Parts: sequence; C-alpha cells; structure tokens
Amino acid sequence: MQPSKAGERVRRLAEAARELNRSERLVDSVRRTREWALGDEDFHGRLATARGRPADLAVRELAARRGETPGVLGEVGMTALQAWQRLAESQGRGRGEVDIAIMFTDLAGFSSWTLEAGDDLALELLRDVSEAIEPPVVKQRGEIVKRLGDGLMAVFWSAPCALDAAFEARERIAGVEVDGYVPRLRTGIHVGRPRKLGGDYFGVDVNIAARLVEAAAPGEILVSGSMLQALDAASLKVSRRRFSAKGAPSDLAVHAVAPAS
Repeated sequence: MQPSKAGERVRRLAEAARELNRSERLVDSVRRTREWALGDEDFHGRLATARGRPADLAVRELAARRGETPGVLGEVGMTALQAWQRLAESQGRGRGEVDIAIMFTDLAGFSSWTLEAGDDLALELLRDVSEAIEPPVVKQRGEIVKRLGDGLMAVFWSAPCALDAAFEARERIAGVEVDGYVPRLRTGIHVGRPRKLGGDYFGVDVNIAARLVEAAAPGEILVSGSMLQALDAASLKVSRRRFSAKGAPSDLAVHAVAPAS
C-alpha cells in the first residue's frame, strides 16, 4: 500500500525539521548568542551542584537529555532556562529561607600520617574519630550531612549548639590514639542560608565554612563574623584571625574561639 501524498509530505517536513535542528551552524550561532547575552562562566560546572530551585533542576535535566550533540531546540531551551535561573538569582530566590550553622571538621596532617601508617591503621583511626565527634553533633540536635574521609559536614538550627558540639568533639578526640598517633581536630563554623537539595546543602555559605576549616590550625575552631554574632561572646575567648580564601568574601571576619574558662 503506497503512502498518501499528505503522509509523504509530513514525513518530509519532519525530516527537514530534524536536519534543521541538527545544523551545526545554527547550534553554534544560538550557543554563541546565549553566551554573549548571559555568559557561560562556571555555568556547566554549577550543574554538578544543582540547587533546589525549579530552574536549576530543569537546567540539569535538559543538559542531561541533550547529550554531547545538542540541537538547536536544546540550545534555545537552555537559553530560556538560564535566563530564568539568572532572574531567580537576582531576586534572591537562590538562598535558603532560614539561618543555620554549617560546621566542617577534619584532621590536621591525616593524609601524611596515613601514607606511613597504612590502610588498616587509618581505618581504625577513622572509626575511633567518628565515635568521638559524631555523638556531640547528635546530642546538640545537629544533622550530619555527609562524612568526608577524615572529617564531616554538619548543620545546626542553633549556633550555640553548633559551638557546644565543636567544643565537646575536640575534647573527646583528645582521648583518641592509634599506634602512638594522636589526631588533632580542625573545625570551621559559619552561619548562613545555604540552599538545600535533597539531603545536601550548596552555595557560598557552605564554601565559607569549608574554607574556614582549611584555614584552622590543629586543634583550632574558626568561626565567621555571622557565627560570632549569634553567640554569647562574653563567655568565650575570642581572637581575630587574618583570613583570605578563594570563594569567600574579601571582607569576611574570622575569629578563633575557645571557652573563656
């Protein structure tokens, strides 16, 4: 049975549309227009840490579907979604709605020690460290977001609870020893409004807390200015620290804190 003339016409139109959509020249033109109008700096990198807003999730889904050879329609869709994403950011919708304390911990010198100690002792140490630092987080009603090898990320609804957990964790870890090695805990805490996606948190506030723990000395607890403002400074020994880190505000105030007595 021969196809009707109307059916053949539809088939040809569909094939022409597919060819047009696959046109490398048009795809490149649309992409360059998007990058000129909206920019492309760090755009694809941000897909790996997609946020909880509908625009972010839609962009990530479209990027996954269009694959390595996107068509014209895919690029047009990406342009529209990126514009929507930029609008959401400009209106402040990209942040969380409430302040939380974000805490990171890690062990000073752990990687160097592991190279000499070996895997078995390293695993034994990590188990002991986990048993030392996680109970104080749970006790202070914190949420362990993720374990990061020799450290963890946790969030708290209360800044004082976060600091109490940090103080207790530091005390408990002082009693840990494996093959003569005594770990030294470093801690960074920042109060902000990160974005939540599933069980994880993203955004500049998370980056700040992560940079604080990187800057902390062995056994030291560093807090941001916003964290300090949420605490009773009179009950603490506070020392201002010089601080500069990529991804953190240049005017970020950072302090080392310890119990006053």
